[in-house]
Amino acid sequence: MQSKPMLLLFLAIAGEVIGTASLKACDGFTKLVPSIIVIVGYGVSFILFSYSLKGIPIGIAYAIWSGVGTAAIVIIGYFAYGEKLGFIQIIAILLIVIATIVLNMSPNSI
Repeated sequence: MQSKPMLLLFLAIAGEVIGTASLKACDGFTKLVPSIIVIVGYGVSFILFSYSLKGIPIGIAYAIWSGVGTAAIVIIGYFAYGEKLGFIQIIAILLIVIATIVLNMSPNSI
């Protein structure tokens, strides 16, 4: 496993999660500070994601990026915005996380 591309990927995920979590707070881009956080978060995310692709296949990187990002946003939505989670939704998110881990552990992933 190459540590620098994976570090860049997880930093890209952090940027994307920050940007996505701020989307709700920016209220349709009518609030300045959250809107700036969205733009910067996504900008940083895409730049770091592109650098991570120098050492990680795009399919694997995108699967990790989207899976981890999705799970993180669901957790943030639950705690920060009071969004409800049902049993089926929790199972579905766990399946995404498990699939991401299995994909990352496959012999040809990185």
